[in-house]
Amino acid sequence: MKKLLVVVIGIVALMSSLCFASEKPAPPAAPVAGTEVVAIGVTVTELTDVVKGWSVKKKVLGQLVYNDKDEKIGAIDDLIVAADRTVGYAIVGAGGFLGIDRHDIAVPVKQFQIKDGKFILPGAAKDTVKKMPPFKYAD
Repeated sequence: MKKLLVVVIGIVALMSSLCFASEKPAPPAAPVAGTEVVAIGVTVTELTDVVKGWSVKKKVLGQLVYNDKDEKIGAIDDLIVAADRTVGYAIVGAGGFLGIDRHDIAVPVKQFQIKDGKFILPGAAKDTVKKMPPFKYAD
């Protein structure tokens, strides 16, 4: 769980730095042709952190979620980044068969555990999950 949070926080930090970089840059000083160097991307130090981190796309999204009885609850479809740039919720596609009767639910990230490479929601019962209110994206 801690690794997941560290990875997600790293990704959020990277995304936020990209957002800030896209906001009104300071007007450039009069550049001399051929001498301007523009810093884009990450530093060597930051790249080390990136390489050690998790890829949300490869390691989190689409991963199955189980309860502590090893019953499949659903799959992680999305992560919600709050205004304060923290990842607070995972959207889990739950229930159903072949997409029929499936609904998305929001689950606080802090409720997940990772055991043997699996995402676990302790105490989650299939019936309880089916009765949870569905998550709907704002328009």
